[in-house]
Amino acid sequence: MFKAIMVEKSEDGAVSASVKELDDAQLPAEGDVTVAVEYSTVNYKDGLCVTGGGGLVRNFPHVPGIDFAGTVETSDDSRFKPGDKVVLTGWRVGEVWWGGYAQKARVKADWLVPLPEGLTTKQAMAVGTAGFTAMLSVMALEAHGLKPGGLPVLVTGAAGGVGSVATAILAHLGYDVAAVTGRPETADYLKDLGASQIVARDEIAEPSAKPLERETWAGCVDAVGGGMLARVLTQIVYGGSVAAVGLAGGAKLPATVIPFLLRGVNLLGIDSVMRPYEDRLAAWRRIGTDLPMAKLEAMVEDHGLSDVLDLGPAILKGQVRGRAVIDVNA
Repeated sequence: MFKAIMVEKSEDGAVSASVKELDDAQLPAEGDVTVAVEYSTVNYKDGLCVTGGGGLVRNFPHVPGIDFAGTVETSDDSRFKPGDKVVLTGWRVGEVWWGGYAQKARVKADWLVPLPEGLTTKQAMAVGTAGFTAMLSVMALEAHGLKPGGLPVLVTGAAGGVGSVATAILAHLGYDVAAVTGRPETADYLKDLGASQIVARDEIAEPSAKPLERETWAGCVDAVGGGMLARVLTQIVYGGSVAAVGLAGGAKLPATVIPFLLRGVNLLGIDSVMRPYEDRLAAWRRIGTDLPMAKLEAMVEDHGLSDVLDLGPAILKGQVRGRAVIDVNA
């Protein structure tokens, strides 16, 4: 028997989540690797899956959790053997497939990567999808010409998971980081991560009436979308780029094409869910070298499996700072 968060839907359509006792026979039959899960984490998408929001979960009952790290228990694939430490992010695990809010998971070997050298399973989940996405964003900005020494790099939603890791990585690489937050109490936290400038959300939340504003930012990691992204696009330096990773502020983009046509601005979409294996390995290698572990530890709050029931709704309200790491055995 093992414990798991189970999301269920009643006959009247109400969705509820609770901790249940399951047995191995209830694990999905499709997978070829069974993992003894040690840690998971909480992302915005997890909040939707736990609460039934967004229509991400279609089949009930369901075990959510889009990330996990642990030890291979059994494997029918030659790439993994019992005892191997592994990490999983993405591939719609926790949405379509049963995920990591459980003490055991059965998944396809193609979805796993070896635990990066130098990282523990707990540290890997302190990174999780949020940190992995942040690293992909930095790599995309670099590939489009971003270098230290110019104007500041803006990070929106900076106190969240993606924003916290992006701030720490960019600062470590020598960039001047401007962190946007709507929570003034997080200013010291963001400065400790390496932000040199705090931008109040209200200063940049609404679209500009002008098609172009003063060139202010060398680039941006944007986790907000909506009106804020539209405003940021008008302020990016000539030839600069924005890595778009989220939509906490809305999915619509009330913008014009002028920044693209007159300043050559690039809007880079960052997907972490279906990322090819080699891209995953490259990003995890960079995480091992470019994310200071001391800064990572400063982002982490430790929780047990049952805490997910409260953290899911909280992250949807913007009430979770940094990285919530879930010890599924606690």
